[in-house]
Amino acid sequence: MTTANPEVAPIFSARFWRTAELRAAGWTKVQLRAMIDVGRLTRVRRGRYAPGDLPAPLLDAARLGGRVDCVTLLALLDVFVGSFAAMHVQFDNGASRLPRRPLETVPHWRATTRPLHTLAADIIEALAQAVRCQAPRDAVATLDSAWHLGLVDEADIGEIFARLPLRYRALRGLLDSRSESGPETLVRLLLRALGCHVDVQVHIPTVGRVDLLIDGWLIVECDSRAHHEGWDAQRRDRRRDLAAAALGYTTVRPVAEDILYRYEDVLTAMKAVIATRDASGFSELLKTASSGGRNRPNRRRKRRD
Repeated sequence: MTTANPEVAPIFSARFWRTAELRAAGWTKVQLRAMIDVGRLTRVRRGRYAPGDLPAPLLDAARLGGRVDCVTLLALLDVFVGSFAAMHVQFDNGASRLPRRPLETVPHWRATTRPLHTLAADIIEALAQAVRCQAPRDAVATLDSAWHLGLVDEADIGEIFARLPLRYRALRGLLDSRSESGPETLVRLLLRALGCHVDVQVHIPTVGRVDLLIDGWLIVECDSRAHHEGWDAQRRDRRRDLAAAALGYTTVRPVAEDILYRYEDVLTAMKAVIATRDASGFSELLKTASSGGRNRPNRRRKRRD
């Protein structure tokens, strides 16, 4: 279960306490004021208090009388989401006496299985809502990310789609939990849309594991600053590229920033790379003739009559 994950459990266990609950537990007004003064507690609404060290989105949602939800919650859990500026908050149906919401807040009104005092929405509810709130390719990347991180399993994925209108069911077949990043998913979808055969997380002898192998000859590595910054990482990458070239592969390394914010440029570049290969007359798919030729691109040309 999601809440069993020690890294995310504090987010899902975050809650507020009413004044009456604290008084019943033996807290005096003096003790309560002292805890607020040192930052151990914070007053989120009249008569409601939450731990002062909670992440800001949880406290902000508590002040509004709701739970952090959708892409805001998922970003807090390190799940990939598309760009967003507004805070997404879940409110219980029928909730009343709520404070005025900032204009940049996106409210999601629905019934929930979460207890009243909790400050984070249910993960399955949040993912289903995020599918509705994002473009289809970003939604697929979000689901891939949550699945890869172990926040949900295949049964949970099924429940997410059961909560969505039928028009979203086509996205189910596009998911792949092996994708290790949102940009990797986006490039995979891009290449599939171009009619390419895409293998995910492929191990190539002398090269190692690569993000994507396209039509048996093109390696695509989706680089981010987190894993490819510094000379040591760049040296490793270039040695891998050289080893791949020795086997006849072509390697392309679009950076995450371009994949996310210059998508059309990446699309144009990938079309050009694939068109160049097609024009060369090389075989489009990898064909393994023997164990010694495993994961080597087929470079043979057709003989002319």
